[in-house]
Amino acid sequence: MLRIESLGKRFGDKAALSGVSLEVGNGVFVGIIGRSGAGKSTLLRCINRLVDPSEGRISFEGRDVTFLRGQALRDWRASCGMIFQQFNLAGRLDVLTNVLMGRINAISVLPAMLKTWPEKEKLTALRALDRLDLGELAGQRAESLSGGQQQRVAIARTLVQDPRIILADEPVASLDPRNTRIVMDALRDLNRERSITVLCNLHSLDLARAYCQRLIGMREGRVVFDGPPSALSDAAVIDLYGLEANDVLDLPEAMARPVNDSGQLKSVA
Repeated sequence: MLRIESLGKRFGDKAALSGVSLEVGNGVFVGIIGRSGAGKSTLLRCINRLVDPSEGRISFEGRDVTFLRGQALRDWRASCGMIFQQFNLAGRLDVLTNVLMGRINAISVLPAMLKTWPEKEKLTALRALDRLDLGELAGQRAESLSGGQQQRVAIARTLVQDPRIILADEPVASLDPRNTRIVMDALRDLNRERSITVLCNLHSLDLARAYCQRLIGMREGRVVFDGPPSALSDAAVIDLYGLEANDVLDLPEAMARPVNDSGQLKSVA
């Protein structure tokens, strides 16, 4: 189980996260929703320790990971794979090498630098690519692939880490509808078949409701909704998104909850 207790993160005077407390059981597909700037990405980056929390505690299976350093931190990041919106691939390298980069923590650095990967590692990477229907593209340069293919390569790179958790930060934000479905299907299949816990930031409520077992709604760095998709009413969406609810629900503008000059939600009588 992943446990987050009173997590906070400040950037100067701005509180990106404040008092976030969650428990996520193993093998659950969780969607994190909310307006831009609500703290969704910061939450995932704190869990993966790409940024250090300002306060609070993060633990997994009873192990405190909040202040890990050195090899212990690298081990945690290997078991807690991160998938980004921008893919983060080396475009001039072939697809297989990009996937093998996910195994750097498991082997010595020298073979990776010299590209003399052990055959066992190559087979592991090829199996991951085959799992995502990309095996035939292993020798192509990553930059020659479509956006959807590149995101699947990034998922394959995460998969070879043998992660217990996958953190996906808006993984389909830049993809067309067909590739969005392919990528989300891949994440759902990995969640179901391997019982990998998935925490996925999503802007689309349709996707969140279709793929996620549990939704966490964030507003101004705090958790304001936590429950199954069936419990997310239109009123709850309006409370989460304010005027942006027009876009995610296609509601008349008058139905959206008003905001003040600072972009904060006004109280409703």
